[in-house]
Amino acid sequence: MAQAALRIGLVGLDTSHSVAFTKCFNKMDDPDHVGGGHVTAAFPGGSPDFELSISRVPGYRKTLEEDFGVQMLDSPAAVAGVVDILILGSCDGRVHRKQFEETVGFHRPTFIDKPLAVTSTDAQAIFDLAARENTPVMSCSALRYAENLTKAIADTTNGAILGVDVFGPIADQATQPGFFWYGIHCVEVMQHVMGNGCKQVRSIHNEQGDLASFVYSDGRLASIHGIHKGHSKFGAVIHREKGPQYVDITGGKRSYYACLLDKLIATLPLRKTDIQPAETMEIIKTIEAVNKSRETGQQVSVS
Repeated sequence: MAQAALRIGLVGLDTSHSVAFTKCFNKMDDPDHVGGGHVTAAFPGGSPDFELSISRVPGYRKTLEEDFGVQMLDSPAAVAGVVDILILGSCDGRVHRKQFEETVGFHRPTFIDKPLAVTSTDAQAIFDLAARENTPVMSCSALRYAENLTKAIADTTNGAILGVDVFGPIADQATQPGFFWYGIHCVEVMQHVMGNGCKQVRSIHNEQGDLASFVYSDGRLASIHGIHKGHSKFGAVIHREKGPQYVDITGGKRSYYACLLDKLIATLPLRKTDIQPAETMEIIKTIEAVNKSRETGQQVSVS
């Protein structure tokens, strides 16, 4: 595939990401412009039983049609049939498995926005189907590629990483249980810093927020402070052998959306993904464990 000719399709216009991603690709003079592709087609989607999803579709659809000339089609499969790369962007993680089942037959490299799914069963089914159909799939929070986080992880001046404390806003949505809504951003950051190997979780939850602790297989510790009331910044303190690193994750000159899309364009056209299924599966299973501990207050093993 010649990168300049890549046609990108969106499935699900119920999140601000649909506009943000399209702006990055299609607006040539935008400071966050990402070369190599153009959003050409979309399926609006929206979940009728999820007000925050269905209510946003008309406005985002209008923006994509009128401001960016994106063609609207009547199904995920119709979009897959006329593009080179797919972005399943529906904010409702419950629908991603079905959408992927409808589009995988076209063998389009696919990015599935967070959460990949809201159960580990659905998440594993997506990856199993992708493997059978030889179709690359990648899923993550854009915060994983935040400019300041990338620089901090790469800076080993203070030695090896011993642990991390992550914080960020968290809110509850009935259809996206517990940490599967905003909490997934913090889990993604934690896992990116620490790597795989989370084994045990304990969580405290009240009206002020969430405080979760994590034990890794090598004994390292991490924590997440989910904030219900107050600021809405994302950040982290990475603990290294010689001292801490503070990371303002929402800072940086280039938006984390653009940083994510830079990575997608560099890998998916080559039928490669930057994040392996095992990494994403650990994130989903860690969230399931957090949610269970959130309800019981007990320590829970990450299965």
